[in-house]
Amino acid sequence: MSQAETPNLQSAQEELSHLREELQMRDRLVEQLSQELFRLVKGNNNPGVAQDIPDEYLAQMRSLREQLQGVEEQVTFYQEQLQERDEEIYQLRHSVQELTDRSRMLEQVVQELPEIYRQKFAERMEGVREKVEMLQRENRQLHAELQSVSYRLAVRSRRHSGRLELPSLSGSQGGDISLPSLGNA
Repeated sequence: MSQAETPNLQSAQEELSHLREELQMRDRLVEQLSQELFRLVKGNNNPGVAQDIPDEYLAQMRSLREQLQGVEEQVTFYQEQLQERDEEIYQLRHSVQELTDRSRMLEQVVQELPEIYRQKFAERMEGVREKVEMLQRENRQLHAELQSVSYRLAVRSRRHSGRLELPSLSGSQGGDISLPSLGNA
């Protein structure tokens, strides 16, 4: 639960305990009133004597009945509020659970992302590697064809000129290289 929900829950629990204490106190008052009424009714078995009840007691009884009715209304009101808060707490807990589940799922996805990217990159690189290898083969083939064509052109140009061009045999110091003579042979 978040920190904002904790004080609301604590204040609701405090209010609930306060209401229970108040309800217990009023229950005791109702019990006392009912005992007093029972005593008055039991003491006055004659219906004619019931009219002889002093106005002071009747006023007290009316006041106590009004108080009791007010307490009952308050209890009903607080019970409705408690029920609404219980529903709100249930909904909040449900929301927290959903968000926790979603958070865990997202954490898992984030942890799996590097591997997914590696796989996708490897898949893309496979196509690139194949294309590079194909281009290299084609390059070697074209290079071989170029060498072949160059050789054929050189041979053809030599035939047309009538002489075979040989590389000059000059030394590195600029002098001609002397060939050994074979004598009188």
